Amino acid sequence: MLPSDTPQRPSFGEALRFWTKLGFISFGGPAGQIAIMHRELVEQRRWIGEERFLHALNFCMLLPGPEAQQLATYIGWLLHRTAGGLVAGGLFVLPSIFILMALSYVYAAYGTVGALAGVLGGFKPVVVALVIEAVLRIGGRAIKQPEHWALAAAAFAGIYLLHLPFPLIVAAAAVCGLLLPRRTAPAPTVATQTAVLDDAAALPAHAQPSARRAWRILAIGAGLWLAPLLVVGACFGWGSLYLQVYRFFSGAALITFGGAYAVLAYVTQAATTSYGWLTHAQAVDGLALAETTPGPLIMVLQFVGFLAGWQQHGALSPLASAVLAALLTTYATFLPCFVFVLVGAPYIEQVRGRSGIAAALSGVTAAVVGVVLNLALVFGAAVLWPHGLAGGVDWFAVGLAGAAFVALYRWHLSAAWVVLAGGLVGALRATL
Repeated sequence: MLPSDTPQRPSFGEALRFWTKLGFISFGGPAGQIAIMHRELVEQRRWIGEERFLHALNFCMLLPGPEAQQLATYIGWLLHRTAGGLVAGGLFVLPSIFILMALSYVYAAYGTVGALAGVLGGFKPVVVALVIEAVLRIGGRAIKQPEHWALAAAAFAGIYLLHLPFPLIVAAAAVCGLLLPRRTAPAPTVATQTAVLDDAAALPAHAQPSARRAWRILAIGAGLWLAPLLVVGACFGWGSLYLQVYRFFSGAALITFGGAYAVLAYVTQAATTSYGWLTHAQAVDGLALAETTPGPLIMVLQFVGFLAGWQQHGALSPLASAVLAALLTTYATFLPCFVFVLVGAPYIEQVRGRSGIAAALSGVTAAVVGVVLNLALVFGAAVLWPHGLAGGVDWFAVGLAGAAFVALYRWHLSAAWVVLAGGLVGALRATL
């Protein structure tokens, strides 16, 4: 399509085909997924203008939850109202639910057997490299002024040394971001481009803010959250593992700022100590499996729920218990994402060009650097010193982690391919 062409508004069916395709090709974590959507939706299909895309992305980065999935929901809503948002966000996640469920079962049932154990042994050092690379990548984007270094250091000390709750760290960082002196930067020059939803186009009729509509969505969302709570409580008891899982991940969904790496630090801290659902090593395994599947990386939480149900299955079979806990985890994790976008998007469309939201976000993203650094240390210790400091270093893990880091940070290879390569190396080592 030439730049001078006038793009045609996509039909609902055409958009449905694209969102289905996106759900199966969205590898590479949030950065890769956002890049795919930008290339497809802004540059090639021209369904949305550059400025509108970036404005929607900034809003989704401020929200708790996976920003790439929420961005898909936002754009789907802009194009085809509420149904478009539900389809876009739902199909972004759906393939990964089934793929990761199958991988979780294989891991839980056969994870310590022969070559499969070797595959997981190759995955783990790569995950350490991924988290270290994430610290540098997020830090490069988040540390924009000297005060941000102090915020990152304070967040690291808060979670690593003082074991402060993650929500408290996020809230404090947002307040500090608003209070920090703001340094103005020249606005980037963005080339104008004709699009279905061009930057200068008027708001679609359905994008006009309405308090009545917002309260209706909030009420529906509350009902959709309450229904599983009542059913699970009535069927399994109000103190059951499944209700515990549902409540915990419902709370986590509201404070998952900073992406999957940041929330995994919080979830790992609680799941390994307070609840005893899994170990640090198993959390590393789950992140590796999530890296090899399409969809948002936050799907690693489904793995945590699966293992919780598998290992504390009670009267149910391990598989039935694990599937139930995993589905409850995924439902609780993503339900708020749809509510946040569908309620907030009309109001955010009204305030394009204002910078107040960005100030709070700058504080949160700086703190996330410290939180992810904590995750790197926890995971690194579990993988590189598997038997504790007295047990010596696993030099195979050190070498593989170093090679994976070079591939990711220097050569910019896809995370999924690097993880798969690590698994292949681990399998060869186990069989030779």
